[in-house]
Amino acid sequence: MAFDMHTHSDFSDGTTTPAEVISAAARAGLAGVAMTDHDTTAGWEPAEEAAAEHQIALIRGMELSTVSADGIPVHVLSYLHDPTNLALLQELAKSRNARYKRAKRMAELLSEDFPISWELVKQHTTAESTIGRPHLADALVHVGAVPNRSAAFDTILRGGSKYYVPHYAPDPVLGVELIRAAGGVPIFAHPKAKVRGRIVDERLFYDMLDAGLAGVEVYHRDNSGSGKAWLLDFAKKHDLLVTGSSDYHGAGKPNRLGENTTPRATVEAIEAGATSGYGVLWNGN
Repeated sequence: MAFDMHTHSDFSDGTTTPAEVISAAARAGLAGVAMTDHDTTAGWEPAEEAAAEHQIALIRGMELSTVSADGIPVHVLSYLHDPTNLALLQELAKSRNARYKRAKRMAELLSEDFPISWELVKQHTTAESTIGRPHLADALVHVGAVPNRSAAFDTILRGGSKYYVPHYAPDPVLGVELIRAAGGVPIFAHPKAKVRGRIVDERLFYDMLDAGLAGVEVYHRDNSGSGKAWLLDFAKKHDLLVTGSSDYHGAGKPNRLGENTTPRATVEAIEAGATSGYGVLWNGN
């Protein structure tokens, strides 16, 4: 009864539709999967229909983008929140608008050295996409500047490159508070992912805990071995939930559905912690 609690569709920066993600999860033998696109819940409805068709459990979620005070990106997984919550929607709109402007500016900078245009970048998105660096990476792959997204992030689009532009996102503590106010369950995504760059100071874990953090995503390919050990100890000391997931992006990343999973008991604990009225769609599982 394994559940993959972190996946993305083409409604954010994945390369497959929500229905295709669900279908692939069913083929992989998973009991359930969470749809957690960046800063949007637009993929929930098609995912719900596909989950019912394939008789696989669906955990409706989102990956909220936040930034710490010292400029480090922090992602918070939100499970089973109310997607109509006004305060959360307003913050999401602000973030999405900032991402859009940032991506457009980065495209302008890239166009000075590569045959990249804003129109080309948009060709690698959908109408509902939360546009960002992955779509810029896809455009760079398209023109032959890099072989894949990972190479683009490691070189041209890395933080600190001359093409990199920062963007607004809420503080992680505010992010946790907004998720809780919307009745959701906040889990710190890949908190010890050193391969992604700087990781936050341990003080932020306690600040997020005070704000209502419910758990940590321990079993993720980007967390270091020592980081996983620290997270397990932190979770045990503070009675936090521990999750595992793939962070699946289709062809956008090498991550495989179900490469790390979460047991049903933890999914049930997440459902019990939600106060939004949105539960897990078990679909017979």
